[in-house]
Amino acid sequence: MKRTICFYFQVHQPFRLRRYRFFDIGESHFYFDDFANRSIMRKVADRCYLPMNKLLLDLISEHGNNFKIAFSITGSALRQFELYAPEVLESFKRLAATGCVEFLTETCAHSLSIMKDENEFIRQVELHRTLTEQYFGLKPTTFRLTELVYDDLIGSLVEKLGYKTILTEGARHILGWKSPNFVYANVINPKLKVLLRNFRLSDDISFRFSDREWAEWPVTADKFVGWINALRPDEEIVNLFMDYETFGEHQAASTGIFDFMKVLPGKVLAESDFEFLTPAEVHDKHQPIAAIHVPHPISWADEERDLSAWLGNELQDDAFDSLYALSDKIGKISDPELVDIWLKLQNSDHFYYMCTKWFSDGHVHKYFNPYQSPYDAYINYMNVLSDFTELVNEHAEPDEAAQKKILDAFREKNKNSPYSVALTEATSKRKKAEPVSCTADNAPSTT
Repeated sequence: MKRTICFYFQVHQPFRLRRYRFFDIGESHFYFDDFANRSIMRKVADRCYLPMNKLLLDLISEHGNNFKIAFSITGSALRQFELYAPEVLESFKRLAATGCVEFLTETCAHSLSIMKDENEFIRQVELHRTLTEQYFGLKPTTFRLTELVYDDLIGSLVEKLGYKTILTEGARHILGWKSPNFVYANVINPKLKVLLRNFRLSDDISFRFSDREWAEWPVTADKFVGWINALRPDEEIVNLFMDYETFGEHQAASTGIFDFMKVLPGKVLAESDFEFLTPAEVHDKHQPIAAIHVPHPISWADEERDLSAWLGNELQDDAFDSLYALSDKIGKISDPELVDIWLKLQNSDHFYYMCTKWFSDGHVHKYFNPYQSPYDAYINYMNVLSDFTELVNEHAEPDEAAQKKILDAFREKNKNSPYSVALTEATSKRKKAEPVSCTADNAPSTT
């Protein structure tokens, strides 16, 4: 029986905040840096999304059903495609139409809401699933949480929501002597299959590919196939999970990253006993060899592989707690534009910018951080949140006529936007103030 390579790419762009000063509070409700968001999206579209999508389409055309991949595209990225790069969205739709691409569900806001508000988490999962169906015509059965965050309880909840498979990190401190190159099961709900990232081989592409000081540089398709062929014969699967922006953005085209990817599938198919499958196909083919016990949250970030990139220091925790203190009031809001801001403020990137770990992974945080310091990030975010809190207090619990007027106006203004249509319906559901149920009997259908 052939062994498996599972390629998964995360696609995400946050909505970046503008410089919002203390004296703007109460005077301006314009929080986001449209110029930066547009310019960065256009840059990444030209360097990564458009050329890489074309390359993948060419590879699927060349290899047919023998080449499969999977994506998770965050709600904030989908919205920015709508606003700034509609041709990118169309190119992802063309990939979806091939039948060789799986699209995963996650939280719409690329948030860590699961750590604070389970109902908010479930609402965002439902919204993201709706968006995936509307944009790509596909009903996801595989889940990934923001930054591959996972623990036993999260996995159990995801299974109750109707998902069959979840992706996470093959963290050393969890695996111990075990290999990430097998399928595992959630220890609470064994029906949920757990796919673990092979961080060494994934990072060889996403981080070390252009490192001329690395002993294995340069990475070629022949060399990479040699590495997977050197695995033990009983190891069934190699999960290569990475940011999609690896191609052309983090690893520039001049490094040869596109050339590498162009050749790799053919080399794998011709010179190894591996085949390419999507996570859903992995679920159908491979059985778990054991349950994997993850008592505390893990992620794919930094050397610690935990949540300390986003939560844990005083700045992050204060901002996080202050944000989710608004949860109940947001449930009484009828204005989808305010709910949209609420979602954007939950982007995990805002808390990543506040990270104070400047030792083992400081250079990575600096690369992704538009602020001079984590303290600047915290002050800017809290200024925005202070003004937004005033807005929420002003707009909570409008009368029924006002609610209908707000929703109808938003629908008319944004009727051509699938994102806004889905957001309007999600806002209407929030207003009902009904507790969210995730029991197996009424879990969302994924068939």
